[in-house]
Amino acid sequence: MTNYIFVGKTDRGLKRKKNEDAVLVNEQDGFCLVADGIGGSLAGDVASGIFADTAREVFAQAPALNESTYTIIQRVFLNANEDILDYSGNHPGCEGMGCTAELFAIEEDRYVLGHIGDSRTYRMRNNELKQLTKDHSLVQEQLDQELIKPEDVSTHALKNVILRAVGIKKDPAVDIIRGNLFSGDIFLLCSDGLSDLVDLETMKQHLLSPLPLEQKADSLVREANDRGGKDNISVVLVEIQ
Repeated sequence: MTNYIFVGKTDRGLKRKKNEDAVLVNEQDGFCLVADGIGGSLAGDVASGIFADTAREVFAQAPALNESTYTIIQRVFLNANEDILDYSGNHPGCEGMGCTAELFAIEEDRYVLGHIGDSRTYRMRNNELKQLTKDHSLVQEQLDQELIKPEDVSTHALKNVILRAVGIKKDPAVDIIRGNLFSGDIFLLCSDGLSDLVDLETMKQHLLSPLPLEQKADSLVREANDRGGKDNISVVLVEIQ
């Protein structure tokens, strides 16, 4: 049986009028998530909240259905997608609301991770921090096609254009990543309010600090605010013991 700790933190940041991110940690059912609402005044916070509520409901039902973790995660994304589309269709002015999402679950000695959008998940193992997800963004697509250089990403005029999100169109493709868990692993799920401002090396130094896990999460949020806090900042840390 894998032992683990979850910690979640979310902060409005210094520039936004409200927090449109949602964070949920559920150690009992072995899952956690970060969802980042998009659409601004078009109820992005409602979309991220729907995603979190859907995850809570689906994981609560899972034992009775005897589903695999892979199937559970797929169902969370697809159900949340339909619920967000239904909400936006029934509430004038909410067309275009949606969210990006990271959903991490533990299955015995393995992890299963669902990903849509430009929120990210990283893994710290053997003192090395690796990004596990790839952004579903226009800039990432141009980078993959070598149309732009890595150093151009942070200043690109279309940096915030997302190509895939939950709640924008029917049947979105969900990236699902699976892997083994090892003692000492730390996983970092975050919204782009952290990853846009805090570079990989700085994240790594925070995660390598001797602080307890909750204080590491606090320090990452504080780092993003110290660098301008231009967006909502959400962090979930998972430590494998």
